[in-house]
Amino acid sequence: MLLVDTNVLIDVFEDDPEWADWSIAQLRAQAQIHELAINAIVYAELSAAFERFEELDQVVSTLGLVLLEIPRPALFLAGKAFVRYRKAGGSKSNVLPDFLIGAHAAVDGMPLLTRDVRRYRSWFPGVTLVAPR
Repeated sequence: MLLVDTNVLIDVFEDDPEWADWSIAQLRAQAQIHELAINAIVYAELSAAFERFEELDQVVSTLGLVLLEIPRPALFLAGKAFVRYRKAGGSKSNVLPDFLIGAHAAVDGMPLLTRDVRRYRSWFPGVTLVAPR
């Protein structure tokens, strides 16, 4: 199982001129190796691009994405990582979606397909990232 970050899917949906080709190629390549998954955080972030949840559900199904629940240990880890972030001078006041996504990948031992590596490398160094060089 491989967790797919929101930015990769938005690249595809919006045909991003800089990243769509990379994201499409990675989704195709990774689908040959792993079952592709998203969690509720990614689903919620993707909802901004759709008028109705049925449309998003259809796209999720068409792409063969499995919607996973975030396990409680991952929710706990996300909160702890956020506390470390705040103590290190982070300015955000709420747990960030990246912390929930990164903690989910960490707890379930899943690689994460993303192109936004900064937070994941900083707060979840044990997560294998599939990302641009």
